[in-house]
Amino acid sequence: MDIEEVLLSGGTILYPTDTVWGVGCDATNEEACQKILKLKKRPEDKSFIVLVDSIQMLEKYTISFPEVCYDLIDYAVRPLTIIYPNAKGLAPSVLAKDGSVGIRVTQDPFCIKLIRTLKRPIVSTSANISGEKTPILFEQISQAIKEGVDLVVPAHVKTNAQPSQIIKIGEDSSIKIIRE
Repeated sequence: MDIEEVLLSGGTILYPTDTVWGVGCDATNEEACQKILKLKKRPEDKSFIVLVDSIQMLEKYTISFPEVCYDLIDYAVRPLTIIYPNAKGLAPSVLAKDGSVGIRVTQDPFCIKLIRTLKRPIVSTSANISGEKTPILFEQISQAIKEGVDLVVPAHVKTNAQPSQIIKIGEDSSIKIIRE
């Protein structure tokens, strides 16, 4: 099976993202997201980061899109995940308890191609068991993760080896830095 077939059939992948190695799936498929929760031994109340290929796709999955977000995305010097107050069209387990969701417009050519092929956003969560250190190199990823996904994408893309910045946007367009 190729990547597209795996994702469209509700499978999971281990892939190089625009930041660190990630475990991903179709962000609109609840069953696939549940597989990732189980694989990572992650609490169900902890949300995922979602990657989109453009601001247009981002707007499709957010209910409100404060104007300040355009500037934040345009002027970010490294990958930036923004937590939006409300989301729509995504799997329930992607969302936080309050309905918010962290979404990043990726600039990575491989991730963009993957998202455009799928025509949907993809989950991007670090390739580790919940609570363990985030692996920077492929060799640091546990066997449980490598064997637990449906497809391991060949490491033909170099990652930034650093998690994204995370900013939370309030309903009133307030900005809170979660991770620098």
